[in-house]
Amino acid sequence: MWTANTILNVFYISFGLLAVWGIAQAWMSQSRTETIHPFKAFVHLLAFYLSYLLIPLFFFSLFAGWIGTFSLHQSIFVFLLSGLLIYARFIEPHTIKINRLKYNLTSNDPFDTENQTKRPIKVALIADLHIGLFSGHERQLKMIVEKINQQQPDLVVVAGDWTYEPENKLADELAVLKQIQAPVYSVNGNHDEQYPGPPIQALLKHALEVNNVIDIEGKIVEFDDFRLIGIGDLWAGKADMRYMPELPQDKPWLILSHNPDTVDMVPKLPTHPLMLSGHTHGGQVELPWLTNYVMKKVSILGHKRGLYQHENANVFVSVGTGMVGVPFRFRVPPMIDIIEIY
Repeated sequence: MWTANTILNVFYISFGLLAVWGIAQAWMSQSRTETIHPFKAFVHLLAFYLSYLLIPLFFFSLFAGWIGTFSLHQSIFVFLLSGLLIYARFIEPHTIKINRLKYNLTSNDPFDTENQTKRPIKVALIADLHIGLFSGHERQLKMIVEKINQQQPDLVVVAGDWTYEPENKLADELAVLKQIQAPVYSVNGNHDEQYPGPPIQALLKHALEVNNVIDIEGKIVEFDDFRLIGIGDLWAGKADMRYMPELPQDKPWLILSHNPDTVDMVPKLPTHPLMLSGHTHGGQVELPWLTNYVMKKVSILGHKRGLYQHENANVFVSVGTGMVGVPFRFRVPPMIDIIEIY
Protein backbone atom coordinates (compact mmCIF):
# COMPACT_ATOMS: atom_id res chain seq x y z
CA MET A 1 0.00 0.00 0.00
CA TRP A 2 1.45 3.34 -1.08
CA THR A 3 0.98 5.89 1.67
CA ALA A 4 1.95 9.56 1.59
CA ASN A 5 4.98 8.83 3.78
CA THR A 6 6.06 6.00 1.49
CA ILE A 7 5.93 8.27 -1.55
CA LEU A 8 7.82 10.99 0.33
CA ASN A 9 10.52 8.47 1.22
CA VAL A 10 10.77 7.43 -2.45
CA PHE A 11 11.34 11.07 -3.39
CA TYR A 12 13.97 11.51 -0.66
CA ILE A 13 15.81 8.36 -1.74
CA SER A 14 15.67 9.53 -5.37
CA PHE A 15 17.16 12.87 -4.39
CA GLY A 16 19.93 11.15 -2.45
CA LEU A 17 20.81 8.65 -5.18
CA LEU A 18 20.81 11.34 -7.87
CA ALA A 19 23.03 13.56 -5.73
CA VAL A 20 25.56 10.75 -5.21
CA TRP A 21 25.46 9.93 -8.93
CA GLY A 22 25.96 13.62 -9.82
CA ILE A 23 28.95 14.03 -7.52
CA ALA A 24 30.54 10.83 -8.87
CA GLN A 25 29.97 11.89 -12.49
CA ALA A 26 31.41 15.36 -11.83
CA TRP A 27 34.50 13.86 -10.22
CA MET A 28 35.12 11.34 -13.02
CA SER A 29 34.52 13.91 -15.77
CA GLN A 30 36.85 16.39 -14.08
CA SER A 31 39.62 13.79 -14.08
CA ARG A 32 39.37 13.54 -17.90
CA THR A 33 39.22 17.29 -18.47
CA GLU A 34 42.15 19.22 -19.94
CA THR A 35 42.19 22.03 -17.39
CA ILE A 36 44.53 23.97 -15.14
CA HIS A 37 41.64 24.52 -12.70
CA PRO A 38 40.46 21.05 -11.60
CA PHE A 39 38.43 22.41 -8.65
CA LYS A 40 36.74 24.98 -10.90
CA ALA A 41 35.93 22.25 -13.42
CA PHE A 42 34.55 20.04 -10.63
CA VAL A 43 32.27 22.82 -9.33
CA HIS A 44 30.97 23.57 -12.83
CA LEU A 45 30.36 19.87 -13.48
CA LEU A 46 28.51 19.59 -10.18
CA ALA A 47 26.09 22.25 -11.42
CA PHE A 48 25.73 20.33 -14.68
CA TYR A 49 25.03 16.91 -13.15
CA LEU A 50 23.17 17.98 -10.00
CA SER A 51 20.71 19.82 -12.25
CA TYR A 52 19.12 16.39 -12.80
CA LEU A 53 17.67 16.88 -9.31
CA LEU A 54 15.31 19.40 -10.90
CA ILE A 55 13.30 16.57 -12.49
CA PRO A 56 12.17 14.83 -9.27
CA LEU A 57 11.84 18.27 -7.63
CA PHE A 58 9.33 19.26 -10.31
CA PHE A 59 7.05 16.32 -9.42
CA PHE A 60 7.79 16.55 -5.70
CA SER A 61 6.47 20.12 -5.61
CA LEU A 62 3.09 18.93 -6.87
CA PHE A 63 2.87 16.05 -4.39
CA ALA A 64 4.16 18.14 -1.48
CA GLY A 65 1.52 20.78 -2.21
CA TRP A 66 -1.21 18.13 -2.45
CA ILE A 67 -0.42 16.51 0.93
CA GLY A 68 0.27 19.82 2.69
CA THR A 69 4.05 19.53 3.14
CA PHE A 70 4.28 22.73 1.07
CA SER A 71 1.75 25.54 1.19
CA LEU A 72 -0.09 26.26 -2.05
CA HIS A 73 2.11 29.27 -2.77
CA GLN A 74 5.30 27.34 -2.03
CA SER A 75 4.20 24.48 -4.24
CA ILE A 76 3.37 26.78 -7.16
CA PHE A 77 6.64 28.68 -6.79
CA VAL A 78 8.82 25.53 -6.70
CA PHE A 79 6.80 23.95 -9.54
CA LEU A 80 7.19 26.99 -11.82
CA LEU A 81 10.85 27.60 -10.95
CA SER A 82 11.90 23.97 -11.40
CA GLY A 83 9.90 23.74 -14.64
CA LEU A 84 11.60 26.87 -15.99
CA LEU A 85 15.05 25.56 -15.08
CA ILE A 86 14.28 22.15 -16.62
CA TYR A 87 13.38 23.90 -19.87
CA ALA A 88 16.56 26.03 -19.78
CA ARG A 89 18.75 23.04 -18.91
CA PHE A 90 17.33 20.11 -20.87
CA ILE A 91 15.17 21.49 -23.67
CA GLU A 92 16.29 24.83 -25.10
CA PRO A 93 20.02 23.93 -25.37
CA HIS A 94 19.03 21.12 -27.76
CA THR A 95 16.50 23.16 -29.76
CA ILE A 96 18.81 24.23 -32.56
CA LYS A 97 17.31 26.90 -34.81
CA ILE A 98 18.20 28.10 -38.31
CA ASN A 99 18.54 31.85 -38.90
CA ARG A 100 18.72 33.18 -42.47
CA LEU A 101 20.16 36.43 -43.78
CA LYS A 102 20.66 37.81 -47.29
CA TYR A 103 23.62 40.16 -47.60
CA ASN A 104 25.02 42.13 -50.55
CA LEU A 105 28.79 42.26 -50.10
CA THR A 106 29.32 44.36 -53.23
CA SER A 107 26.90 47.20 -52.48
CA ASN A 108 26.84 50.11 -50.06
CA ASP A 109 23.39 48.84 -49.13
CA PRO A 110 23.95 45.33 -47.68
CA PHE A 111 20.24 44.53 -47.97
CA ASP A 112 19.98 45.38 -51.67
CA THR A 113 19.53 41.82 -52.96
CA GLU A 114 16.34 42.13 -55.01
CA ASN A 115 17.85 42.56 -58.48
CA GLN A 116 20.70 40.08 -58.23
CA THR A 117 20.99 37.60 -61.11
CA LYS A 118 23.88 35.50 -59.86
CA ARG A 119 23.35 32.59 -57.51
CA PRO A 120 24.33 33.63 -53.98
CA ILE A 121 27.12 31.94 -52.04
CA LYS A 122 25.54 30.20 -49.08
CA VAL A 123 27.67 30.43 -45.92
CA ALA A 124 26.80 28.47 -42.78
CA LEU A 125 28.09 30.23 -39.66
CA ILE A 126 28.45 28.41 -36.35
CA ALA A 127 30.20 29.67 -33.25
CA ASP A 128 30.88 28.93 -29.62
CA LEU A 129 30.35 25.18 -29.66
CA HIS A 130 32.18 25.10 -26.29
CA ILE A 131 32.85 21.39 -26.39
CA GLY A 132 33.69 20.42 -22.83
CA LEU A 133 31.99 20.90 -19.50
CA PHE A 134 28.43 21.70 -20.59
CA SER A 135 27.89 21.37 -24.33
CA GLY A 136 29.08 20.14 -27.70
CA HIS A 137 28.62 16.46 -26.89
CA GLU A 138 27.71 13.72 -29.38
CA ARG A 139 23.95 14.29 -29.53
CA GLN A 140 24.23 18.04 -30.10
CA LEU A 141 27.07 17.80 -32.61
CA LYS A 142 25.12 15.25 -34.68
CA MET A 143 22.13 17.59 -34.74
CA ILE A 144 24.32 20.50 -35.82
CA VAL A 145 25.90 18.50 -38.64
CA GLU A 146 22.52 17.20 -39.84
CA LYS A 147 21.00 20.68 -39.91
CA ILE A 148 24.01 22.13 -41.74
CA ASN A 149 23.83 19.43 -44.41
CA GLN A 150 20.09 20.02 -44.83
CA GLN A 151 20.86 23.64 -45.75
CA GLN A 152 23.43 22.59 -48.40
CA PRO A 153 25.87 25.48 -47.82
CA ASP A 154 28.80 26.20 -50.12
CA LEU A 155 31.08 26.60 -47.13
CA VAL A 156 30.94 26.44 -43.34
CA VAL A 157 32.78 28.90 -41.08
CA VAL A 158 33.33 28.42 -37.35
CA ALA A 159 33.88 31.67 -35.45
CA GLY A 160 35.93 30.27 -32.59
CA ASP A 161 35.44 29.12 -29.01
CA TRP A 162 35.47 25.47 -29.95
CA THR A 163 36.17 24.44 -26.36
CA TYR A 164 35.25 24.94 -22.72
CA GLU A 165 37.83 22.91 -20.81
CA PRO A 166 37.28 19.80 -22.98
CA GLU A 167 38.12 16.20 -22.20
CA ASN A 168 41.26 14.63 -23.64
CA LYS A 169 39.21 12.74 -26.28
CA LEU A 170 38.47 15.94 -28.23
CA ALA A 171 39.56 14.50 -31.60
CA ASP A 172 37.11 11.61 -31.20
CA GLU A 173 34.28 13.96 -30.18
CA LEU A 174 34.80 16.05 -33.31
CA ALA A 175 34.85 13.06 -35.69
CA VAL A 176 31.21 13.71 -36.67
CA LEU A 177 32.37 16.91 -38.41
CA LYS A 178 33.75 14.76 -41.23
CA GLN A 179 30.13 14.25 -42.29
CA ILE A 180 29.69 17.93 -43.20
CA GLN A 181 29.23 18.09 -46.96
CA ALA A 182 31.09 21.39 -47.48
CA PRO A 183 34.56 22.73 -46.65
CA VAL A 184 34.87 23.92 -43.04
CA TYR A 185 37.03 26.95 -42.15
CA SER A 186 37.82 28.04 -38.61
CA VAL A 187 39.53 30.49 -36.30
CA ASN A 188 40.11 30.17 -32.55
CA GLY A 189 38.33 32.08 -29.79
CA ASN A 190 39.40 33.25 -26.36
CA HIS A 191 38.49 29.93 -24.70
CA ASP A 192 40.78 28.18 -27.21
CA GLU A 193 43.67 30.54 -26.49
CA GLN A 194 44.05 30.40 -22.70
CA TYR A 195 42.01 33.61 -22.29
CA PRO A 196 40.57 32.25 -19.97
CA GLY A 197 40.78 28.72 -21.36
CA PRO A 198 43.43 26.15 -20.40
CA PRO A 199 46.47 25.59 -22.66
CA ILE A 200 44.76 23.25 -25.12
CA GLN A 201 45.99 24.76 -28.40
CA ALA A 202 47.92 21.62 -29.39
CA LEU A 203 45.00 19.34 -28.48
CA LEU A 204 42.58 21.47 -30.50
CA LYS A 205 44.92 21.84 -33.48
CA HIS A 206 45.27 18.07 -33.73
CA ALA A 207 41.52 17.52 -33.32
CA LEU A 208 40.72 19.97 -36.13
CA GLU A 209 43.38 18.66 -38.49
CA VAL A 210 42.30 15.01 -38.27
CA ASN A 211 38.66 16.00 -38.77
CA ASN A 212 39.16 18.06 -41.94
CA VAL A 213 38.63 21.51 -40.40
CA ILE A 214 40.85 24.15 -42.02
CA ASP A 215 42.40 26.69 -39.66
CA ILE A 216 42.56 30.01 -41.57
CA GLU A 217 43.90 32.31 -38.86
CA GLY A 218 46.20 34.74 -40.67
CA LYS A 219 45.34 33.13 -44.00
CA ILE A 220 43.31 34.07 -47.07
CA VAL A 221 40.91 31.79 -48.96
CA GLU A 222 40.10 32.84 -52.53
CA PHE A 223 36.57 32.62 -53.93
CA ASP A 224 35.33 33.87 -57.28
CA ASP A 225 33.51 36.91 -55.88
CA PHE A 226 35.21 37.59 -52.53
CA ARG A 227 38.12 36.70 -50.28
CA LEU A 228 37.78 35.09 -46.85
CA ILE A 229 40.39 36.06 -44.26
CA GLY A 230 40.83 34.60 -40.78
CA ILE A 231 41.74 36.94 -37.92
CA GLY A 232 42.94 35.76 -34.51
CA ASP A 233 41.26 36.41 -31.19
CA LEU A 234 41.08 39.96 -29.83
CA TRP A 235 41.60 39.02 -26.17
CA ALA A 236 44.64 36.94 -27.14
CA GLY A 237 46.19 39.95 -28.88
CA LYS A 238 46.04 38.37 -32.34
CA ALA A 239 43.63 40.73 -34.09
CA ASP A 240 46.03 43.01 -35.97
CA MET A 241 44.56 43.99 -39.37
CA ARG A 242 46.72 47.00 -40.22
CA TYR A 243 48.23 45.10 -43.15
CA MET A 244 44.90 44.58 -44.94
CA PRO A 245 45.10 47.71 -47.18
CA GLU A 246 48.34 46.28 -48.63
CA LEU A 247 46.50 43.14 -49.83
CA PRO A 248 44.73 42.89 -53.24
CA GLN A 249 41.53 44.91 -53.22
CA ASP A 250 39.88 43.73 -56.45
CA LYS A 251 37.31 41.71 -54.48
CA PRO A 252 35.33 42.44 -51.29
CA TRP A 253 36.43 40.85 -48.03
CA LEU A 254 34.63 38.44 -45.74
CA ILE A 255 36.36 38.42 -42.35
CA LEU A 256 36.10 35.58 -39.81
CA SER A 257 37.03 36.58 -36.26
CA HIS A 258 35.69 35.38 -32.92
CA ASN A 259 35.12 38.62 -31.00
CA PRO A 260 32.76 41.10 -32.71
CA ASP A 261 34.55 44.05 -31.08
CA THR A 262 37.40 43.23 -33.48
CA VAL A 263 35.37 45.11 -36.11
CA ASP A 264 36.67 48.33 -34.56
CA MET A 265 40.16 47.39 -35.78
CA VAL A 266 39.25 46.94 -39.46
CA PRO A 267 41.11 49.58 -41.50
CA LYS A 268 39.54 51.69 -44.24
CA LEU A 269 39.27 49.59 -47.42
CA PRO A 270 37.90 50.28 -50.93
CA THR A 271 34.97 47.94 -50.21
CA HIS A 272 32.96 47.53 -47.00
CA PRO A 273 33.81 44.10 -45.49
CA LEU A 274 31.48 41.87 -43.53
CA MET A 275 32.88 40.27 -40.37
CA LEU A 276 31.37 37.06 -39.01
CA SER A 277 31.74 36.56 -35.26
CA GLY A 278 30.33 34.91 -32.14
CA HIS A 279 31.58 35.27 -28.55
CA THR A 280 28.50 36.87 -26.97
CA HIS A 281 26.08 33.87 -27.00
CA GLY A 282 23.38 36.53 -27.43
CA GLY A 283 23.46 36.69 -23.64
CA GLN A 284 22.80 32.91 -23.32
CA VAL A 285 20.23 33.56 -20.59
CA GLU A 286 17.92 36.45 -21.46
CA LEU A 287 16.73 38.13 -18.27
CA PRO A 288 15.55 41.72 -17.74
CA TRP A 289 18.39 44.13 -16.86
CA LEU A 290 20.81 41.43 -15.68
CA THR A 291 21.65 40.13 -19.16
CA ASN A 292 22.32 43.60 -20.54
CA TYR A 293 24.53 44.37 -17.53
CA VAL A 294 26.61 41.23 -18.11
CA MET A 295 26.80 41.93 -21.86
CA LYS A 296 28.59 45.22 -21.17
CA LYS A 297 31.46 43.11 -19.79
CA VAL A 298 31.42 40.76 -22.81
CA SER A 299 31.26 43.37 -25.59
CA ILE A 300 32.48 46.87 -24.92
CA LEU A 301 30.96 48.07 -28.21
CA GLY A 302 27.55 46.71 -27.27
CA HIS A 303 27.36 43.77 -29.69
CA LYS A 304 24.89 41.09 -28.68
CA ARG A 305 23.33 39.32 -31.68
CA GLY A 306 22.56 40.00 -35.33
CA LEU A 307 23.95 42.57 -37.78
CA TYR A 308 25.71 45.78 -36.73
CA GLN A 309 26.89 48.49 -39.12
CA HIS A 310 30.16 50.32 -38.48
CA GLU A 311 32.25 52.87 -40.34
CA ASN A 312 34.82 50.54 -41.92
CA ALA A 313 33.00 47.18 -41.78
CA ASN A 314 29.79 45.53 -40.70
CA VAL A 315 29.69 42.62 -38.29
CA PHE A 316 27.22 39.78 -37.92
CA VAL A 317 27.16 38.23 -34.45
CA SER A 318 25.97 34.64 -34.01
CA VAL A 319 24.46 33.52 -30.69
CA GLY A 320 26.33 30.22 -31.15
CA THR A 321 25.36 26.79 -29.93
CA GLY A 322 27.19 26.16 -26.63
CA MET A 323 27.20 27.29 -23.02
CA VAL A 324 29.68 28.64 -20.48
CA GLY A 325 29.35 29.76 -16.87
CA VAL A 326 26.03 28.01 -16.24
CA PRO A 327 24.58 24.99 -18.09
CA PHE A 328 21.49 26.90 -19.21
CA ARG A 329 20.09 28.66 -22.26
CA PHE A 330 16.91 30.68 -21.85
CA ARG A 331 15.21 32.68 -24.60
CA VAL A 332 18.42 32.39 -26.67
CA PRO A 333 18.25 28.98 -28.39
CA PRO A 334 21.35 27.62 -30.17
CA MET A 335 21.56 28.94 -33.71
CA ILE A 336 23.09 28.06 -37.06
CA ASP A 337 23.18 31.16 -39.27
CA ILE A 338 22.78 30.73 -43.02
CA ILE A 339 24.05 33.85 -44.81
CA GLU A 340 23.41 34.15 -48.54
CA ILE A 341 26.12 36.43 -49.93
CA TYR A 342 25.53 38.31 -53.19
